[in-house]
Amino acid sequence: MNIEVGQSLPARIIESVDPEKMKLLSALMRDPNPIHFDRVAVAQLGMGDKTVNQGPSNMAYVLSMLGQWAGGSDRITHYRFRFLGNVFEGDRLEALGVVTAVTEKIDRLEVECSLSLTVMGGAEVLTGAGTVLLPKEHA
Repeated sequence: MNIEVGQSLPARIIESVDPEKMKLLSALMRDPNPIHFDRVAVAQLGMGDKTVNQGPSNMAYVLSMLGQWAGGSDRITHYRFRFLGNVFEGDRLEALGVVTAVTEKIDRLEVECSLSLTVMGGAEVLTGAGTVLLPKEHA
């Protein structure tokens, strides 16, 4: 694999955000915010009639895409994100990345990427950057 600045990473498509998984994650994270499992609570807040996905799940979609491209999530050394909007149950998402810098280290390549998550047919809801370390044979 030859890596160059401007190269697009293979997109990851999330066909539909599952509200049952949001409920499960709320329980696992001990997140009592009802917007993740109660449509009535979401409506009372004026946010529509669909539950809202957790931010860590949205980040995980993008990090999974980056880790898959890099050959493993253990190669991700750094990331940061900015939340731009909500993801709702049933949304179809696309996680994207673009190589922004490649730095040759002694025994590895440090690759920086811009990252994003977009509701397909809608808005970008997450943007950020990530860094991976790859074996030099990727050069």
